[in-house]
Amino acid sequence: MTPSKVVQAHASFWGFGGYYGPRILVMGLCLQRLFSMFPNGWPGWGLLLLRLVAGFLLIDDGVRALLATPPWREVILQSVAVGAGTLLLVGLWTPMAGVLVVTVEVWIALLRADSLRTCLTFASLGAALAMLGPGVRSIDARLFGRKRIEIRDR
Repeated sequence: MTPSKVVQAHASFWGFGGYYGPRILVMGLCLQRLFSMFPNGWPGWGLLLLRLVAGFLLIDDGVRALLATPPWREVILQSVAVGAGTLLLVGLWTPMAGVLVVTVEVWIALLRADSLRTCLTFASLGAALAMLGPGVRSIDARLFGRKRIEIRDR
């Protein structure tokens, strides 16, 4: 059979398989597509450092802002920022947490202009982590990473 005549058995889009039966949502495959790779070695350590710094700073900034009794809008935003920082810290759902950090920090920057530099720094860290992924030292790598199966001869 020539390559031009090869027909794909089922096409999928965002985890929904193109089967003739009921539609199936495959969450693992959907999340695995968000990551281009899980780098190891020095790039993996660099991503771990980036995640740890971003997570600790987001949690610290959020808790300090919550202790200052802000208005209710900022309480919600800072609570979401603390949650996203915790997700980044452990490396769980890193692309979604990064996008959440970008959204929250841009919203906070629009609400108050006194912390523009901090908000832009956190937003850029979140965007970088959303684009690069968590690295091999994360929960995402354990849950959604590429699996290698070795078959041994007896």
